[in-house]
Amino acid sequence: MNDDLAALSARIDRTNELLQRMLAEVAKTPSTHAIFVDAGYLYAAAGRLVAGTEDRRAFDLDAEGLIDALIDKARTIFADSRLLRVYWYDGARRRIHTAEQQSIAELPDVKVRLGNLNSNNQQKGVDSLIRTDLESLARHRAISDAALLGGDEDLVSAVEAAQGYGARVHLWGIEAPEGRNQAEPLLWEVDSQRTLDLDFFKPYVSRRTGPAYETTTDRPTREDVRFVGAQIAAKWLAARGRDTLVELLPGHPYLPGSVDQDLLVEAEGLLQYSLRGQADLRRALRDGFWEHLRTQY
Repeated sequence: MNDDLAALSARIDRTNELLQRMLAEVAKTPSTHAIFVDAGYLYAAAGRLVAGTEDRRAFDLDAEGLIDALIDKARTIFADSRLLRVYWYDGARRRIHTAEQQSIAELPDVKVRLGNLNSNNQQKGVDSLIRTDLESLARHRAISDAALLGGDEDLVSAVEAAQGYGARVHLWGIEAPEGRNQAEPLLWEVDSQRTLDLDFFKPYVSRRTGPAYETTTDRPTREDVRFVGAQIAAKWLAARGRDTLVELLPGHPYLPGSVDQDLLVEAEGLLQYSLRGQADLRRALRDGFWEHLRTQY
């Protein structure tokens, strides 16, 4: 009998030891978040807020700059978490990427998922794609938090599915000039809600009034743009000092939204060429900016 009790006690001790090891490993595992963007909601709400229209043909959206700003916003909210990726949901006829959607798909840490567009240019199948991704990532413990930029009531089932597997879903909305642009049932289901205002979107949405620079200007090379990025970095560092640089470095390769927008505007002025929609040149600009700063640290 004593031998049986000793064996049982040993098994219990072993089980407790394994549980403690498992809990210690879980505690060391960083939280992970992902950002889910319903592009249909984004274009309609941001266009209405900044340009006064929901017609995509009437305004330009700097998707690359805006995605970086969303990543930066998430970094401040989920301070002890790492980004899995940004999921960008949009519609396209026969699910064939447009040139703009292709440039977004080429961005680092971004996954473009396409639903269909019907004859009235209405998205079909996007909500089910969001639900599939949210549910799958939560079920496999790939994310602990989801930032969802959207407003459709059909997203309620996606939120419930993710929450059922233990993920927290945080709804991000876009300021509405009047009324509300998110369904109340969706607001009721999420774990938290925040609204991004006019100042957040203003740098990335502009009404189309003609090209910002002469279209006859030759397209600069990547090396030209990289050099300009380094020039601006030198000027930035001289104005702000090394203390600000130390604060910026942990975010590499991403720049805070305000810094990235200032970099873009100044570079376009120096180059006399618009970098909007030029994903490869935008990356070269940031590469040049970062390379100079990192050599100074």
